[in-house]
Amino acid sequence: MAETANKPAEASPEPTDPKTALATHPEVVRFTNVTKKFGVGNDSNVALQDVTFTVHDLPNTGELISIVGPSGCGKSTLLRMIAGLEPHYPPTSGTVEILGKADSSPSSEKGLVDQKYSLFPHLTVLKNVAFGLSLRGESRSTREDKAALWIKKVGLEGNESKYPQELSGGMQQRVAIASTLVLNPRILLMDEPFGALDPKIRLKMQELLVQLWNEQQSTVFIVTHSVEEALYLGDRVFRMASRPGRLVEIVQAPRPDIPPEEMRQKKWFVDMTRELLYRLEQDKNAAGELGSYPDYKSEIEHRHSDASSASK
Repeated sequence: MAETANKPAEASPEPTDPKTALATHPEVVRFTNVTKKFGVGNDSNVALQDVTFTVHDLPNTGELISIVGPSGCGKSTLLRMIAGLEPHYPPTSGTVEILGKADSSPSSEKGLVDQKYSLFPHLTVLKNVAFGLSLRGESRSTREDKAALWIKKVGLEGNESKYPQELSGGMQQRVAIASTLVLNPRILLMDEPFGALDPKIRLKMQELLVQLWNEQQSTVFIVTHSVEEALYLGDRVFRMASRPGRLVEIVQAPRPDIPPEEMRQKKWFVDMTRELLYRLEQDKNAAGELGSYPDYKSEIEHRHSDASSASK
């Protein structure tokens, strides 16, 4: 599924050759030997070094990539390079290709959600969600209808006239997600979107994201410090290491089809969380196969079978 220059270890064997399976699918994101330095000379800091991976467009399924790693490993830099935001983009060396183009300039095909919510305090919930549509020049009635639909999808119906300061943190994050998804981006980028929420609300937001993602079928990248969140949400988990930031391991995970509270009770999930957390603490390169649990492999094969059937 991914191609990396230093060939990080995959979590478990694929039922079929992933290169063959993906050969007919266009690429959404490709990093080739990407290095990013901030500063010059002796004062320069290497945020990312020689990062290579490919994410394909999987029809009728999409893919969610979760990114974990210690502080300073370049997770947010990688995300903002995809978004095309300065000063993270362009790379110091290497190439970043988005939707087949060697250009990662900001566009409506990419949507970014972070933990700061990025809402306009002087606009109502409805106007916040409709704001991006107004920039596109859509009529007032059209954008308000679309905004109202997405407000309902994220469970905030009845709050259209409220202002952000009247909402809880979880509700504000729902508005931020609706404001992004209403634009129907091909690539959704999320930087610690649930990091400031309490544990119970965070689990609900994870479940909501999976629900909306299944509807949108887009490509999603989510940066998180939570191993449990990464394993629950991600089709693949990119494990990064620091000093300098680099991609060292790609772990395949089953697509979530049950609430996070139930997933956390599975033995393979508990064992895999513990093992991946240990590797994160060691902050080293790949250390062999991760996920050699019979029930885990069964989940993976089931997930691949479903994805293969959906893409035909």
